[in-house]
Amino acid sequence: MRRVLPSILRPLSRRAAVIGTALSIAGAAALPLPAAAEVKVGVSDWTGWVAWYVAQEKGFFKKHGADVKLVWFANYSDSIAALSTGQLDANSQTWSDTMGPLAKSLPLKAILVNDNSSGNDALMVSPKVKSFADLKGKSVALEQYSISHFVLANALARNGLKPNDVKIVNLSAGDAAAAFMTGRVEAAVVWNPWVSQIEKSGKGRPLFTSRDMPGLIPDLLVAQDKAIQAKRKDLVGMIRAWFDTVDYIAKQPDEAVKIMAKVVSLPPADYKVFLPGTRFFDAAANKAAFDANNPLSLTAVAPTINGFLTQHKLVEGQPEVARGLDGSLLAEALNVKP
Repeated sequence: MRRVLPSILRPLSRRAAVIGTALSIAGAAALPLPAAAEVKVGVSDWTGWVAWYVAQEKGFFKKHGADVKLVWFANYSDSIAALSTGQLDANSQTWSDTMGPLAKSLPLKAILVNDNSSGNDALMVSPKVKSFADLKGKSVALEQYSISHFVLANALARNGLKPNDVKIVNLSAGDAAAAFMTGRVEAAVVWNPWVSQIEKSGKGRPLFTSRDMPGLIPDLLVAQDKAIQAKRKDLVGMIRAWFDTVDYIAKQPDEAVKIMAKVVSLPPADYKVFLPGTRFFDAAANKAAFDANNPLSLTAVAPTINGFLTQHKLVEGQPEVARGLDGSLLAEALNVKP
């Protein structure tokens, strides 16, 4: 559900819509300002973010002294606007969607990595396509300028093809899956549950998935600088609660799925398909993500992400990546036990 945000950013989102409809910042301004005693956090429909409701349900926020109010956004782009205009203390958003605000010098910082897509996004091909060489000249259905488009760009670059070696058919994810299933295109980039549905149908298989591009689709908790200063204790507690959540999901996946499925109004059996393709980030993974010397860190992958955004004119200016990262809350969460 991506829309143009004039003079702020153009989000490269998971649930993308066609660029061209302006999102009014006034809409975000209609939200009440965050209360002084709570951390107001935006959450949208992605497994790594819906998991925050597990933290809420299991009492992990309370355990770690974090006064957190989760605010659900049916439209992901609205949550980005709300954070950018100060109507949220923090938001669940991708690293790619944080580049635009940073390029505009907005006072935001990534403070936690929730997860990486690790198989939930995939380039699906028909049985006729045996390799990337067979993909040349074929039509690929996907949502243009979305995460799916980014996945395709990486798939081609890593396998010796250029963007113009394929023909992009711009369709919503559901329509892209339908076009593929009915044989109108021989390839499509979609995410779960369509990936699983296509595999089960026998009409296609993944030629490349987000598991093949580790580190490049990080889902984050991004906070306002003023919230980091004024509500640091709560944000640190929230990070600790996240690590309890990751541990709970690993040990009690069925119970966790029940909680998450209820949030998005899906049967637990249908929601469970998202877990294998989501790599939840625990404390060790977060330490690595915030270590600039790690080749898969947020710092290291930023040029690749920003390169795609710049190529397609989805971001204005150059983001100061270092200014958009704050690993000090993570360090505090790990070093000081409640």
